[in-house]
Formats: sequence, structure tokens, C-alpha cells
Amino acid sequence: MTTGPRTILHADMDAFFAAIEQRDRPELRGKPVIVGGDGPRQVVSTCSYEARRFGVRSAMPGAEARRRCPQGIFVPPRMAAYAAVSAQVQAVFEQFTDEVEPLSLDEAFLDVTGSRLLFGDGETIARRIKREVLERTQLTVSVGVATSKFVAKVASDLQKPDGLVVVAPGDEKGFLAGLPLARLWGVGPATRQTLERAGLSTIADVQSRSRAALCQAFGDHLGAHLFVLANGLDARPVEAEREARSIGHELTFVDDLHTDDEVRALLLRLSEKVARRLRRAGLRATVVRLKLRHPPFDTLTRQKKVAATADELELYRTAAALLDDAWDRRRGVRLLGVTAADLVDADRPVQQGLFGGAAARPQQRDKLLRALDAIKDRHGDDAVHHGGPDPDGGDA
Repeated sequence: MTTGPRTILHADMDAFFAAIEQRDRPELRGKPVIVGGDGPRQVVSTCSYEARRFGVRSAMPGAEARRRCPQGIFVPPRMAAYAAVSAQVQAVFEQFTDEVEPLSLDEAFLDVTGSRLLFGDGETIARRIKREVLERTQLTVSVGVATSKFVAKVASDLQKPDGLVVVAPGDEKGFLAGLPLARLWGVGPATRQTLERAGLSTIADVQSRSRAALCQAFGDHLGAHLFVLANGLDARPVEAEREARSIGHELTFVDDLHTDDEVRALLLRLSEKVARRLRRAGLRATVVRLKLRHPPFDTLTRQKKVAATADELELYRTAAALLDDAWDRRRGVRLLGVTAADLVDADRPVQQGLFGGAAARPQQRDKLLRALDAIKDRHGDDAVHHGGPDPDGGDA
């Protein structure tokens, strides 16, 4: 039995989608590659480091990315190709531990505490992972090594690309102390301004306050959140991937969204992504959940039971109704998420609706969705989209 502090790795592929495009298309190497579309309703999936120098970031509206980087080369996502490379990377992780928690196609937490006797300490394992990923995929991965998930994730981001940062047990507070407040999860521009007005400008300043003082100043939720993270006390376990209990997508925005049109457009895109994953997994959702975050750290969730579905328009209409209930339109939107929960097998009989709509035409609708999936499999997720759907009826 292994004793002592945990050894947690956070492995994060460097500019993953863009790096695959540059690997597969040599003419793109060294150029500002932006994966996604540049239309007003499209968003950046990721971009190369050359594009990031112009201020382009993931989840940025495509039109804004084009404005910041006019010479950027926009390429449509090839999700099937990215998923195939992700599987290669996941196989490397699983050589060293079965305690792997994927966060997305390009990053994961690994608990290698029980692997140290076999493979060496955390730094040794991290170096082996980096070497094997490079050999298998010709791509680089940055790794942080620490005693907790939060500190490991911060560490993995500090020396990108191709970085390796190790935080020794007992050094967590000192490691975090000199970092800016933005390194704390959930601290965006508005929250940072709130903290700065209270005299806090670095993580060290947050560490100087007691938990009680932080809760009194910023409320129980944010205060406790700041205390735990700033002091490196994140005790959450790595949760190895098991049978899916839910499937979701969320986006955190660099600039808060304020208009109904842009929020609903992204809500539709999120619904499309979730529904596509449901269909790939042969599952349907019986609960739709909306996640909405306002600055500084006010997060709301709403959910509703639905007839079992893997149809993006059904997910969207339910999520849009939940949005109307949750969002007063006076505050901006920092984060938006759609989750399909209480999943059932797709071959389970579905009760049909009484009054028209997509749910009442299951065979025709399923045929259309299969056709859309086939197009996206071949040409990428941005190849075809629904128009602006009316939540109460068909496509507008």
C-alpha cells in the first residue's frame, strides 16, 4: 500500500486541434491557424500559438478572432481525426495508471500515487508520458505534477508548450503565492476587480486572509472557494471514467455575453455538440440541464425532465426555456453549459408527442440527424448547422 502525499498529474496537449492540423498539413506550420469558423455565430475551438500572439483564444467568437488576426488561417474542425489522436494519448496514460479522469479530448488528470513503486516518482512518470506521447503522435503535451488537481493544473499551464512543472509536497502555498489572481479557477475580470478593491492583488494576498474573513467579505461560496484554492487544499479525487451518467458541454467566455441573440446562438451550438455525443454513444437524455454563470462567480443551474431524446432541437428548446427562467438579461453571461442527464439506451421505446414538432416525427427526424452526422463526420463539426431555431416550433 502506498503511503504519503498523493501524486497527481495534469496532462494538457498543446494547442491540440491546431497542432494536429499543422502536423497533417506542413504548409500550416509556423502560421496562425484558427480551428473554427469566422462567422458571427461561430466560435474558436482552439488556435495555434502563432494566433494566440494576436489575442485569439478558445471560445472567442469567430468574427472577433478575424478582427484580431486578419491573416489567420481558419480551418474547419475534424473531430473524428482529433478523437483518434486523443485515443492514442489516452492509451499512453493508461500504461501508467487506471486512475485517469479525462476532461476533454486534449487533457486529463492522472492519479499515479499507486504507480510510483513501479514507474518512479511523479516527475519520472511525467517525463515518460511526454516522451511516449511525442513518439506516438508527433505532438507535445505539457504536464504539471503536484499533490492536488488544482495545483497540478496550474503547473501544467506555466511553461507551455512542451512544459513540465513539478510542485513538491509542502511547496503548494509558496508555488501559488506569487501568481496573479486570474490563476484561481472562477476568478475572471469582474471577480478580480472585486478582490482588488478589497486590497487583494495576488494569490499571496488571498492566503493572508482567514477562511472566515474571506467568507465575510465575499460570501460563503466564493470565500470558501478562494480559501481552498489559494492555499492548495484541493482534496478532490481523480475520478476515473466509468459509464457516462451525463454528457455535457460548456464554454467560458473571454468577454461576457450580453445580447439574447449571441447567447441563444451559442446555446444551440452547445445543444448540437451534446446531441451528437449522445447519438455516438447510443444514448438518449431524459433530463436537460442548463448552467449559467454571471460575473463575478454567481452560477445558476436549472433542469427539466423530457421525453427521452438525442435531438439537438429538443435539447435546445428545453435549454432555451430554462434560460428564460434563469437569466434576467440585466447581467452578462460568463459561462454557458448544456448537459444531458439521466441517460437511457437509444433503443428504448420513446413515447411520441401528441402535437407535432420533431418529437412527433421520429423516423423522419432520425433520418435527418443521421444525414447531418454523416456530413460532419466527413467535413467537420462546422460543415453544417441548424439555423436559428424557434424554441416553440420548427427551424426559423
